[in-house]
Amino acid sequence: MTNSSARYILLLRRIGLEPSDSRKELNMEKKRFDTRTLTGMALLTAVVVILQLLGAFVRFGPFSISLVLIPIVVGAALYGAAAGAWFGFVFGMVVLLSGDAAAFLVVNPLGAILVVMLKGALAGLCSGLVYKALGNRGEKSAMPAGDGKKKGVDLAVIAAAVICPVVNTGVFLLGCLIFFLPTISEWAAAMGFESVGRYMILGLVGGNFIFELLFNIVLSPVIVRLIKVGRNH
Repeated sequence: MTNSSARYILLLRRIGLEPSDSRKELNMEKKRFDTRTLTGMALLTAVVVILQLLGAFVRFGPFSISLVLIPIVVGAALYGAAAGAWFGFVFGMVVLLSGDAAAFLVVNPLGAILVVMLKGALAGLCSGLVYKALGNRGEKSAMPAGDGKKKGVDLAVIAAAVICPVVNTGVFLLGCLIFFLPTISEWAAAMGFESVGRYMILGLVGGNFIFELLFNIVLSPVIVRLIKVGRNH
């Protein structure tokens, strides 16, 4: 037994605990944390499904808007980038099952499934990574009073809220170029656009992207509060 282990056991006995008791308490705390995490993720998953179904009734152009980016950002900040990818994956599944991607499914089913699933999952993943990177920087540079940490967290939330719709729309546009360019060209000609790129930006995703970006930025303070509430509970 090392000196450090002996001192640890002696300290536990002085406060009336045996090493086995300490391990039990740690295991119980871990179980409580796991249960809380699973419950929170289950609730946010349900919110993602409900908001995406509601968003199907609001359209700017040919596609419905994505109201789910807010809970995706909140989930990615609370539970990590992998959880953000999961919420984005659920978002993609609802899009496919609700028929919102039907126009692409009839052209190239495999390409449509790949694009829809990837854009949601990558949006959640990148939001979590950005939040973690900037949040950690804010904590390291925090002043004693805590103002630096607060500003770092606020900056992390805003950046994560911005990157989510940017990645979501960017992957969608890239997927259109790879899998659906001939079809997009026909749509552009039918709408009177001489440039396919102009149609993709202005006619296909422009309105949706601007709405989703502004929606996330304006609600960034709400996201901050939701994250604080989630961490406190």
